[in-house]
Amino acid sequence: MSIKLAIVYYSSTGTITEIAKEMAETAEKAGAEVRLLKAAELAPQAAIDSNPAWAANHAATADIPVATPADVEWADAVIFGTPTRFGNMSSQLKQFIDTLGGLWAQGKLADKVYSAFVSTATSHGGQESTLLALYNSIHHFGGIVVTPGYTDPAKFVDGNPYGTSHVDAQGNNPVNDTTRTAARIQTERVIKLTAALNRGLAG
Repeated sequence: MSIKLAIVYYSSTGTITEIAKEMAETAEKAGAEVRLLKAAELAPQAAIDSNPAWAANHAATADIPVATPADVEWADAVIFGTPTRFGNMSSQLKQFIDTLGGLWAQGKLADKVYSAFVSTATSHGGQESTLLALYNSIHHFGGIVVTPGYTDPAKFVDGNPYGTSHVDAQGNNPVNDTTRTAARIQTERVIKLTAALNRGLAG
């Protein structure tokens, strides 16, 4: 049975979108059934239109479905993606997570695998704190946090054991091979450990 993976992300100017797509492609190659989903936009259209990169990404991702709690219920594993906002996740992704209370109350968020990725404008701009803050919610779910750690030599290049991260330097650093490699390593680990967990639960 293939792993059901939901990738739920928020992206304003497109960095997180690119990483999410890399993860989706990697998961599909590994045989997973993937839902690539975005958190609903909360910002007013005027704010979006004021930033050309934001407006361009908003238009380019119009066909990507908006995530619903049903998508999380469906999934065996969920990977969340967000830009950092003052060392925490974006309000758009937090708003989505806050809609999961009904599933949480029914115990339907427990025993799934969760992981996350992030982008920042500057080096040391909250990458680790954002991922750790997001994982706090997973502990409340009773979920199983799967991080990449230093389980592959390439992880010593990007240097973040908590999850894939990218410094976009206000749009001046496009997603590069180092980040794409980190995304693939993290996704493959999520798929592998979710499969092992599912086999254990079935047995």
